[in-house]
Amino acid sequence: MDHAAFAESARAGAAAWDAGAGLPAEVVRSVADAGFLAADLPVEHGGRGWSATEVGELCASLGGVCSALRALVTVQGMVAAAVLRWGDRGQRAAWLPALAGGDRLAAFAATETGAGTDLSAVDTEISATPGGLRVRGRKVWVTFGQSADVFLVLARSGGGLRTALVEADRPGVTVEPVTGQLGMRAARIANVRFDDVTIPAANAIAPPGYGLSHVAGTALDHGRFTVAWGCVGIAESCLDHTATHVGTRTQGGARLADHDAVRALLGRCLAEARAARAVCAHAAALRERGEPAAIAETVLAKYTASRAATAVSEHAVRLHGSAGIAPDSTVGRLHRDAVVMRIIEGPDEVAERHLGDHALRRRR
Repeated sequence: MDHAAFAESARAGAAAWDAGAGLPAEVVRSVADAGFLAADLPVEHGGRGWSATEVGELCASLGGVCSALRALVTVQGMVAAAVLRWGDRGQRAAWLPALAGGDRLAAFAATETGAGTDLSAVDTEISATPGGLRVRGRKVWVTFGQSADVFLVLARSGGGLRTALVEADRPGVTVEPVTGQLGMRAARIANVRFDDVTIPAANAIAPPGYGLSHVAGTALDHGRFTVAWGCVGIAESCLDHTATHVGTRTQGGARLADHDAVRALLGRCLAEARAARAVCAHAAALRERGEPAAIAETVLAKYTASRAATAVSEHAVRLHGSAGIAPDSTVGRLHRDAVVMRIIEGPDEVAERHLGDHALRRRR
């Protein structure tokens, strides 16, 4: 089954997952069995060798139906990308096929109460201890933290920030489910405590000092890219739902689509969605060519697409009227998810500063 057909088959359950306990285990297994987890890993590591464009289209299809499905692909891909680039040969052999096949579900544990946008301020510690390494600290808002078999943890150490893989079943790991958040309600988000957790030294990914700039940087870049494409899916899905609604809904004997103001607003939504797709496609092309500008263009893609998803979904809710805020409203659910995507890396000004630097570099 291709990803568009898979996404369509998941559409009927999305509202219930959002309202209930989250993405069911059997759905997670079906994503893995379809080959969508870490699909961009090389075939020799268990992946499908997909291009950036193919992964982007996957995330757009899933994001337009259920942001938690897209988030599952995102977090698995983030950890896999970091291990592929910065893990040693043994770590790649031990972890990547399990991540690609869904035998191990991963989560990226970086954010803390005092370290959100500025991850250099994390307080979690990794230190040497007899038998390996000790991990101590607490992470918050870990996507799929309730389901993860392993966490890629960003922490402080004597030589600078570093990362390590911490299995969820090790003594001292406590998972605290988070529920009732604005959006992404099916993504099994959790806060996670690491109370003097001992792990093998072989679980450390890259040397101290490489944790944020290299390992986490690779993961975050992959995350931004897939989130951007998921936002394209949100915008396009809300546009399609709204075009259908205004084309069939009558008010005062006339279709909503017969009103000039409604058609103008729908046109604005089309422009927003098309622009977001174009920027994401450009970022994908740069990634496939290995262009140095790909990282900055991915920031631009996430910035542009998340703003488009928020705007289009908001217009969709308004044009649906009371149906747009009903508990089972697709556009209402996607709007809540879009708002979360807009703020996950902090206010717009954070991205805008990076993009301003990129604009200045381009003129030199």
